[in-house]
Amino acid sequence: MILRRLHGRVSRLSLASAALLDAAPRALPSAGLFRGFHGAAGDGASSEHGRKPAGPLTLYRNLVSQGKLTHDSYQENVASELDNLVSRLQQYEMEMEDYHNKLYIWENSREKERRRLLVEEAEDKQHDGVWIDEKRGFLDKLVTRRRRGNIEPGVGKWVSYLNREKKLDTLVGHRPVAPVAPKGLYLYGNVGSGKTMLMDMFYGATEGVIKHRRRFHFHEAMLEIHDHMHDVWKRRDDDKSIHSSAFSWISSLPFDVKIKEWLIGEEKYKQQTQEKHILLAVADKFLVDRQANKTGASILCFDEIQTIDVFAVVALSGILSRLLSTGTVLVATSNKAPEDLNQDGMQRDIFLELLSKLDENCNKILVGTEKDYRRLIPTEGSTEVHYFWPATSDARSMYEAMWHDITNQSGGNIISVTIPVMFGRSIEIPQSCNGVARFDFEYLCGRPVGAADYIAIARNYHTIFISEIPAMSMKIRDKARRFITLIDELYNHHCRLICLAASSIDDLFQGTEEGPLFDLESFQFETESEGTKLRRDVLAGGNVGSGPSTTGLVAILSGQEEMFAFRRAISRLIEMQTPLYLERVQDVHPSFRQQPPPGLVSNRSVVPQPAPAV
Repeated sequence: MILRRLHGRVSRLSLASAALLDAAPRALPSAGLFRGFHGAAGDGASSEHGRKPAGPLTLYRNLVSQGKLTHDSYQENVASELDNLVSRLQQYEMEMEDYHNKLYIWENSREKERRRLLVEEAEDKQHDGVWIDEKRGFLDKLVTRRRRGNIEPGVGKWVSYLNREKKLDTLVGHRPVAPVAPKGLYLYGNVGSGKTMLMDMFYGATEGVIKHRRRFHFHEAMLEIHDHMHDVWKRRDDDKSIHSSAFSWISSLPFDVKIKEWLIGEEKYKQQTQEKHILLAVADKFLVDRQANKTGASILCFDEIQTIDVFAVVALSGILSRLLSTGTVLVATSNKAPEDLNQDGMQRDIFLELLSKLDENCNKILVGTEKDYRRLIPTEGSTEVHYFWPATSDARSMYEAMWHDITNQSGGNIISVTIPVMFGRSIEIPQSCNGVARFDFEYLCGRPVGAADYIAIARNYHTIFISEIPAMSMKIRDKARRFITLIDELYNHHCRLICLAASSIDDLFQGTEEGPLFDLESFQFETESEGTKLRRDVLAGGNVGSGPSTTGLVAILSGQEEMFAFRRAISRLIEMQTPLYLERVQDVHPSFRQQPPPGLVSNRSVVPQPAPAV
């Protein structure tokens, strides 16, 4: 109940706070520049031709030899560690398949024996109690009754349950032992040091090796956690009904009503006893569809792990700890070492359990370069501009001309559409043309929208036009944070971005005559009320409960986190202009793998305007 209340109060708050600082996918393609070198979605183009994808070390060295990467000893070391991990995963996959097959047999045998014991107990009750079934002879034909003696009156459900479990241990044996998982990797380091690139090389190399793979960035991971929590609670409420399918096997038994009610009571008690903590149940659905074939190993690639509020600390600690305990191999990136993730000390005991699990199951590696390698990506031969600044008449004309050319290539029919967002919401796209969309800065960043909206846009549109992007200042700091989240999601989904901005990329977050964007002193004196308002404005749904304490808010909005987020946004914007990034859009973006994008609902046509002369 505590977590349910925390979830209700903080769920949307955590989405907002996620949007404040750092910007993942439900089986989305790997983010970053180098996913595309493994083919669409980073899943290994070579596997389509029956060949195994190149390992991370081979791929890294090939890119260095081709001049597409600058050699870095830290990166090569990580690539080597990831290569070794890939080589161990093939054997681990076979071991986990064997384990899950044994587990399936064990679970079915145990459930079959458990129901047989329950039926025998019910038969004894009906025979020795006041509930006598006149069709006793018919029952004898259905079950072979072995008289267990009278059931003691007053024996509690807990004792009955324990006795039944002990009998099952004797009849079926103990649960099979899972194989030991190879250690994963936790990569941390500065902006542009290559953490995400290396993780994505690993993710692509596991195509065809590991059956259950997911890659998340923080925002979408948190959104999916919320979604699964609602589903689990709803399912549990449904299962409490006497008409639940979980009790359907009882309805066909030839017992009278009171005996059936007793059986249902025993089943409900078993459910309550074995019912997992909500986060454990969510974790079990996080990587593997339990309705599908669940045999085999699982890996989780988690980009930009962070703990920015209480819900993030509790949710990530519970889910990652569960996944690591059940054999999932984790490869994660962050700008911080694990012990530095929770400097505010939120839910310290829970967080320390996560640290213990990470130490036990992951090797921690610093990607220690100080360089931002995105700035060193070759741009030779690039003639097309995608970032127009300052917003002069000439720059505006070129921006309009590019919109005109790209929409003509996409069919020229510009319409307004509505696309679905998570949690039953939707967002209108004012100008849309077959995977191309156009917005102004205020529409995307000046309204109460957040990561869920940006993810929906990024999934459905491979090319995004954004105009009227201002230089950021403290006066519009909340909009600046939304813009950072937007850039993160467009980058994660490998969208092509065309911008019309007031300043260069490097000057975008430097502030204006109104003052700097980053002002530590004003952070220190920011009130709880103001902080809650900023969080409310970036919500996916627009509602929020009470905010954190002033002390917690100051830590959440620390100068270190703000500056890291700004630097990352600049670094990603620079990379998104490079030919190497742009040439991979068609190979990597999800919309090219699902034509047409699902869920589009046309509202009205928009008459395209002729492009001004350049």
